[in-house]
Amino acid sequence: MNRSTTRPRSRTVRTALVGGTVLALVAAACASDDAAETTAAPATDGTEEPVDTEGSEPTDGSSTTDDSPTTDAASEPETSDEPAETDAAPSTDDGAASGDFTARVPALEPPTGEPMRIGLVNSEGVPGLDFPEIRENMQATFDYLNEHGGYGGRPIELTACASKGSPETSQSCAQEISGSDVELVLLGLDLFPGYPTFEASDLPVIGLLPVLPGDYTANALFVTGGNATLAAGMAGVAKEQFDAKTVGIISADNPGANGTEAALTASLDKVGIEYTSIKGGNEETDAGYQGLMAQANAGNPDLLVSLYDGAGCIGTMRGRTSLGITTPVLAANSCAATEVIDQVGDEALGWVFLGAQTNEPSPANDLIGEIMAPVLGVAPDEVDPSALGLGGLGIVQAMSLAQFADQIVADGGEVTGASLYDYFATTTTSLWPTGLPAECGKAADYPAICTFEFPVIEYAEDGTLQPALGLETVSAFDYLP
Repeated sequence: MNRSTTRPRSRTVRTALVGGTVLALVAAACASDDAAETTAAPATDGTEEPVDTEGSEPTDGSSTTDDSPTTDAASEPETSDEPAETDAAPSTDDGAASGDFTARVPALEPPTGEPMRIGLVNSEGVPGLDFPEIRENMQATFDYLNEHGGYGGRPIELTACASKGSPETSQSCAQEISGSDVELVLLGLDLFPGYPTFEASDLPVIGLLPVLPGDYTANALFVTGGNATLAAGMAGVAKEQFDAKTVGIISADNPGANGTEAALTASLDKVGIEYTSIKGGNEETDAGYQGLMAQANAGNPDLLVSLYDGAGCIGTMRGRTSLGITTPVLAANSCAATEVIDQVGDEALGWVFLGAQTNEPSPANDLIGEIMAPVLGVAPDEVDPSALGLGGLGIVQAMSLAQFADQIVADGGEVTGASLYDYFATTTTSLWPTGLPAECGKAADYPAICTFEFPVIEYAEDGTLQPALGLETVSAFDYLP
């Protein structure tokens, strides 16, 4: 079913990759990296290319924000599939909304309570698995909060350890963090978290992005749902927005992209949507992208789905235009990035993006500017949230916890690592800055996942990115295989 959009638009915007449900496609690059060979179950989070981290300095051990040294001592990896403990009856978050909290933060005084030490394990220093921006942006957020309220009046101290895409380095970090007097563990992007080690130390774990299947049932909570919810959300858009009966899929033929495609087709099977899947290279020529689009569109499907990102987004958009294809296309948020849209312009007409947000002027984006300006060395109004990539998720995680802490204090409670975890686990709340609901344990087969809803946007005829006509958000919950 082809559709065109002629709705009037009013404001020129770009997309901000800072929502609590964005960038899930990145995870599969990690699972397919040679440095992460293991006998563990194959990854189900997918993208075909690792995030471009050119210009970032690799590390050869841990990256710390205090004087604690890191060791790379190897030890036997430990895994756990125990479900997160979310059996308590959920309560309803009737406290400060995301917008109210955002407006109040700049006026908060520096915290004066007992410092709260938080541990972070994040993959850094390995080609294809080098994500220092998560740590750097999280630290920038903590620095800002240490001038504006902290976590419920407690200043925050971050102790970070860099894993390197192997069970041994992840376990080494788990041991180091567990012995460093922290009361909460955060996971940036870590392939093989040492859940049993953290559990033995009675440390709650809140992760950013699940990567391997065991993460979904681990004794942890995750701010984003990874590939499981991304793929299910795509199936939801296909059904609810396009009433699709047939879908053409294009993706790269590598382990990561194949994992994404498998998750997507499982969700399409669940709702009875037929599909044709076409595989290409990690990178293609212009003619190659045209060939992929032509093959996927050969059966006149109701919808095309592109699982490419980066240069692949540009190539597929231009290929579709060159061939005169009018079938609408669904892609992940990475294809709505500023650097992509600036390259393709109106060739993005007919494309819908899952998990992205319009970057309209807002208190949240102003706050991101204040947080990142000292790090980037620019004025706050010069910060482009859409350029933060995975680092934007580090801000989301840190600020969402600050919002939880604010509500715990408002309810008369004490902010600790355990209370932050328990609040997240048992309260129907929302993530910062989207305000989309967070419901940990809602899906019995994925108890560690806490978010299921995605914003849906589209490129409009006036060159703006706007909420999709008729479907501004979609829930992945009913489409999980």
